[in-house]
Amino acid sequence: MSAEIFPLAATTLSGFEEILADELRSFGARDVQIGRRAVTFQGDLGFIYKVNFRSRLALRVLKPIKSFVAINEVAYYARIRSFAWEKIIKPENTMAIRVALNSQTFRHSHFMAQKAKDAIVDRIREKTGDRPNVDTDKPDVPIHIYIERELVTISMDSSGDSLHMRGYRQITGQAPLNEVLAAGIVELSEWDPTTPFYDGMCGSGTLAIEAAIKGLKMPPGLFRKQGYAFEKWPDFDKALFDTIVESSLDRMSDLKLQIYASDDSSNVVAKAKKNIYNAELEDEIEVSHLNFFDLKPKGKRGTVVLNPPYGERMDKENIDELYQKLGDAFKQNWQGHTCFIFSGNLGALKKVGLRSPSKKELFNGSIECRLARFDVYEGSKKHRTDDPS
Repeated sequence: MSAEIFPLAATTLSGFEEILADELRSFGARDVQIGRRAVTFQGDLGFIYKVNFRSRLALRVLKPIKSFVAINEVAYYARIRSFAWEKIIKPENTMAIRVALNSQTFRHSHFMAQKAKDAIVDRIREKTGDRPNVDTDKPDVPIHIYIERELVTISMDSSGDSLHMRGYRQITGQAPLNEVLAAGIVELSEWDPTTPFYDGMCGSGTLAIEAAIKGLKMPPGLFRKQGYAFEKWPDFDKALFDTIVESSLDRMSDLKLQIYASDDSSNVVAKAKKNIYNAELEDEIEVSHLNFFDLKPKGKRGTVVLNPPYGERMDKENIDELYQKLGDAFKQNWQGHTCFIFSGNLGALKKVGLRSPSKKELFNGSIECRLARFDVYEGSKKHRTDDPS
């Protein structure tokens, strides 16, 4: 008997939709469609487990259970209350509701979450005489609602805590990169794991760790201690989940990686080493207390990814000088390498002095950023040219 196939969705960060779609296809997803900060696809129960455990690029895996059009809050409440919630949520369960919206009709996500909670609680109380409680921290049943104009889609959130919460990062710096953001940057760099990877401003080490996870084909769920929401579903199949975990571990690579993380702050380096230790990647990532401008390549080819300061704590003259020096260092020391700068200072990026064939728009939290690529060819021109783009 074949497993039931149903529609699913995986959410991600803006700009990562296409690479998430590619990742899902590599897992065997069917009917993959790219949306706004999400990718929809078809899969079975085991596929939910697989994406949660193996995806480097998804934030949440959702199972849609109801869609409808609501022209106002009254209709919204009524349609949600009409659903048989008592079959999914028991009075002894806890629940939480997250609402994301892109709508002129409904503008306040917190209010819409409250209305949905009222509808669900009223339905369950009517049918059972009792009601579930809300637990926004560790709910038994997290519900996700997405409103696009007047189309409402309600989903079971199979992940629980966001999948960027890998579990290895216990110590962070002043402006840490989200783990999924770091994984997406590594993916967009098109780094070949048989070549060196350099993170010369490593901060808490997230870019280097996510590069190692990619290079080793390591499932990110390996570090996750808090588990997943689907483990509390009535139809949870532990034997199937255990099989998926084992098969994911069996496919890991034994490739010897060349990943180098460095920073000019000894305190920052200590934090990175602790996180790398937590991820059990000390043998894969070489960490050093070194200024990027003193860092030298280990070979003729490789990938450099930097996340320099955006300038919040530096004046404009100093930040422009820093980015200019980065461009000079690329030309002088990194010929033959592909270099990337991820930054939220779009003006300073123009001071690098090298043409950038691509600048991918991304966001670090609410900060609009660019992932700028610089191909540093052997015999690169020595003269500087401010990038007007």
